[in-house]
Amino acid sequence: MDHHNFKGKDIPHLKIKPNMGIDDLVEIFSSTGYNARQLGDAAKLYCKMIEDDATICLTIAGAMTPVGFGGLFKTLIERGFVDWIVSTGANVYHEDHFAWNLPVKQGHFEVDDMVLYEKDIVRIRDVYIKGDETLKAEDKIVQKMFTKSLLDKPFTTAEFCNEMGKYSKQHSKNPERSFVVTAYDYDVPVYISTLKDSSLALDLAPLRLENKIHSLDFVREIIEQAAILYNSKKSGILELGGGVPKNTAQQTGPLLDQILGLGHGGQNYIIQITDARPDTGGLSGATLQEGKSWGKVKDAHEDVIMVYTDATIAFPILCLYALSNEKPRKPKRLYKKLPKYYEDLSKAYFNKKR
Repeated sequence: MDHHNFKGKDIPHLKIKPNMGIDDLVEIFSSTGYNARQLGDAAKLYCKMIEDDATICLTIAGAMTPVGFGGLFKTLIERGFVDWIVSTGANVYHEDHFAWNLPVKQGHFEVDDMVLYEKDIVRIRDVYIKGDETLKAEDKIVQKMFTKSLLDKPFTTAEFCNEMGKYSKQHSKNPERSFVVTAYDYDVPVYISTLKDSSLALDLAPLRLENKIHSLDFVREIIEQAAILYNSKKSGILELGGGVPKNTAQQTGPLLDQILGLGHGGQNYIIQITDARPDTGGLSGATLQEGKSWGKVKDAHEDVIMVYTDATIAFPILCLYALSNEKPRKPKRLYKKLPKYYEDLSKAYFNKKR
């Protein structure tokens, strides 16, 4: 699309009224400029993804669940607006606190962390988590989850999270307060992009010392993720932050094209909400347009939007706009389809080689 002209929409002189709703707010954003406009356009693009029945991946970086955002993820899963998830291990670990009613409280960021340490308080910016009452209690729960589970053969992190969801559903005090439990109920695969870089992996260390060996099949995992893309008529990603979850979801395109030679072309849509800069060379800030050169997205000019702002501000606005404008979709239940998707991709690869 050629933007080198003076044919854009007029910038309005904005009016705010007491009875305005989320639709009005998003329209205001879209009619302005800068990141407000990007956020407004991103909210509309998310609705387009839903209306086009795209297979939607949610990627979660940063500490989102300690501030309660697991409740938002849960709602999107229930509405059929998220079909698979790539998360950091920390977000899955901390989400489980809510299911087991382990304390997480508002604190403050202007504090002496030496004092907090002496009081057994762990800090994430202005969120406080107790060491013994929450973290060590959670560690014991996770160890109990896996003391007899996933020992027979290599597993994927989707299977790992499915096991967590099943266990917390059956045994926790408040299973309705976990998006991992909801993902289990709706057969939404939850992948952990770097399992070993989280408390979940640390919790397996005592079990390993007891000769209970857990082996991650990371190659099968990335093939499954590419198979989801390959078996989707349209596919999109909603990225909160960047990091490894972002690349894990986006590398599905290069796996299909560069490695397997299937010529897929990548995602149809990507939205990223980030505060990372593009000029430092890091993946978190790399533009979605740059991803086109890698085959991560089909079009560098259409249906890719980056919003440079705090995800804790922008994401609830985007969610509420989608919930207010889109009817629930039938769950795709991808978790149960993964074996077939894997086999379909395998057949396509070997047919291509002949």
